[in-house]
Amino acid sequence: MNDLKKKSMIFIVLIGVVSLFSDMTYEGARSISGQYLEILGANAALVGFIGGLGELLGYAIRFFSGKLADKTKKYWSLTIFGYLVNLLSVPLIALFPNWQWAILPMILERIGKGIRVPTRDAMISFATKSVGRGWGFGIHGFLDQLGAVSGPIFVAIVLFILGENNFRYAFFLLIIPASCAIGVLFFSRFLYPVPSKLEVQLIELDSKGLPKLFWIYSLCVLGFAVGFLDFVLIAFHLEKTKLIAQPMIPILYAFAMGVDGASALVFGKLFDKNGFIALLFAIIISIFANPLIFLSSSIYLIIVGMTCWGIGLGALESIIRAAVANIVPINKRGSAFGIFNTLLGIFWFVGSFACGILYGIAPIYLVIFSVSAQIFSVGCFLYFRNSLRV
Repeated sequence: MNDLKKKSMIFIVLIGVVSLFSDMTYEGARSISGQYLEILGANAALVGFIGGLGELLGYAIRFFSGKLADKTKKYWSLTIFGYLVNLLSVPLIALFPNWQWAILPMILERIGKGIRVPTRDAMISFATKSVGRGWGFGIHGFLDQLGAVSGPIFVAIVLFILGENNFRYAFFLLIIPASCAIGVLFFSRFLYPVPSKLEVQLIELDSKGLPKLFWIYSLCVLGFAVGFLDFVLIAFHLEKTKLIAQPMIPILYAFAMGVDGASALVFGKLFDKNGFIALLFAIIISIFANPLIFLSSSIYLIIVGMTCWGIGLGALESIIRAAVANIVPINKRGSAFGIFNTLLGIFWFVGSFACGILYGIAPIYLVIFSVSAQIFSVGCFLYFRNSLRV
């Protein structure tokens, strides 16, 4: 392993460890947010709206943070600020015993994540050039999801020890992994003050705007975003139907995060070898998630559905980001990640809100809507397969 490749791998792992502790913090919180809101008296449409609004704001702000990063090259400053807002919002949820106030730090957490994601992904993209885009983002995604597994398990342990409905204590104790993430983040900043040096830059023509392929690819992914549900609504459904014991819902989420992490590695490798066909395959698998989760009364079929859901999320965490890095030149990558994530957030919001309303009518309508949206995404990939080299 040459020196540049070694340094790049160390950087990817360090940022992955930051993500591990970060995901432990906010995914631990998100694994019980739906239950918490249901207990506080929120309805399904409101939960879908809150989940979608948080994603919308979090994704929309990525447009501005990505543009600002490319313009100022202050990747670290924006990343650190975003992490601080993202992580420190979680324990604040413990201060509010009613849903009208509790939703504020929940939404603020999403905004903080939105600020730092384009800049963090741009920095990771610099390091993945020498190790492989899919593999590099896959490693980061794997470590990211280790945290997403650990967080819900941590929360479940707290609930088992303190008793059901002690959600406020669980939210507050998540300050522990949040502090670890912030510590590793500042250490990484000390070791790698200029991450762009990790990518050997070729001479590139400074064309106006983003490549046409970027917009084609975005269109193909947006249907997937519309139909892919946030776990908040899934947790709301499981709490409402009582199909699974309350403390086991975070465990089920942790299981899905484990599937997510493993699939990020597998599909990352497949992407480096086979290109967009790997993403298409992951989307097809994820189509089965919502029918199995929302229409089944069998715990075993729900677990299969969460497995499909985790595979879809794994693709979202690894391949989708790697593809953007492959398509867009280095000097426009922060903007590209920002624009792409903003579009993703808008369509995710529309899908989440619509699914929340449809669930209030009957779960079957939610399933029909979400499956149709994801089939549209598959159709787009097949239609543009020559452009995407599928």
